[in-house]
Amino acid sequence: MAKMDERARLKHLAAAKAMEFVESGMVLGLGEGSTTLLAVRRLGALVAAGELRDIVGVPASPRMAREARALGIPLTSLEEQPCIDLTIDGADEVDPQLDLVKGGGGALLREKIIARATRRELIIVDDSKLVDRLGSRWAIPVEVVPFGCSTRLAWLRSLGSRPALRMRDGQPYCSDNGNYIIDCDFGPLEDAWVLSRQIKAETGIVEHGLFLGLATDVIVAGADGIRHMQATRRPVQDRERVQDG
Repeated sequence: MAKMDERARLKHLAAAKAMEFVESGMVLGLGEGSTTLLAVRRLGALVAAGELRDIVGVPASPRMAREARALGIPLTSLEEQPCIDLTIDGADEVDPQLDLVKGGGGALLREKIIARATRRELIIVDDSKLVDRLGSRWAIPVEVVPFGCSTRLAWLRSLGSRPALRMRDGQPYCSDNGNYIIDCDFGPLEDAWVLSRQIKAETGIVEHGLFLGLATDVIVAGADGIRHMQATRRPVQDRERVQDG
C-alpha cells in the first residue's frame, strides 16, 4: 500500500507541474491515462477559478471528453482547431531520447494524431516509466482492423514478438475506433525506428504505440523531486516539414 500511495503522490506532483506550461488562450490536447486525468482535473479547477481563460481542449478519447465537460473545460476538434499549442499526455515508457511507448489505455491512434498536430508535446510520468530501451517493461500495442486479425498475429510473431490479443470480459478489446489491439512483447528494442517502419507498413495495421520523435518535454516525478527533460533534437513533425519544403 505504501508503494501505491507513493506512486499516486508522484503522479499528482507531475500533474501539478504540467499546469506551469498552460497559458490562457491555448488550444490544449488532452491525452489519456491516469496521470493525464489528474492534470485535466487540475486544469478544470484553474478554469473554474478564473485563473485560466479561453482554454479549449481536444480530447484523445470519449472518456477524457466526458471528464473535461464535467469539469467545465470547453472542447473543440481538430477540424475546428488543426494546430494545437500544447498537449498533455502520459506514457508507459520513456527512454533517454524521450521516445515513448504508449497505448496501455487503448487510445494510441487518437493520441498520435493529436501529438502530430501539436507544437509542444508535454509528457508527464513518474520515474517508474523511465527505461534505457523501449520495450524493456511494456509490450508494444499495435492497433489492427478486426478482419484477418489472426493473420496479423502470425505476422507480428514472425517479427520476433510474442503477440497477445488484448481481451476484456472474455472478448477482444475494441478501441474507440472499433479496432482490436495486439500487445507485442519484443523485449528491449535494438532499433525502435526500424521496427516502427516495419509495423506501420503492413496491411491491416492501423497504428502502433511507438511514439518516436514526438515528445518535446517530459516531466518526471521521483523521490528526489521533479525533473524537466527537453528533447535536444528537432521534433519529427518539424523534420518532416523541412524535408517537404
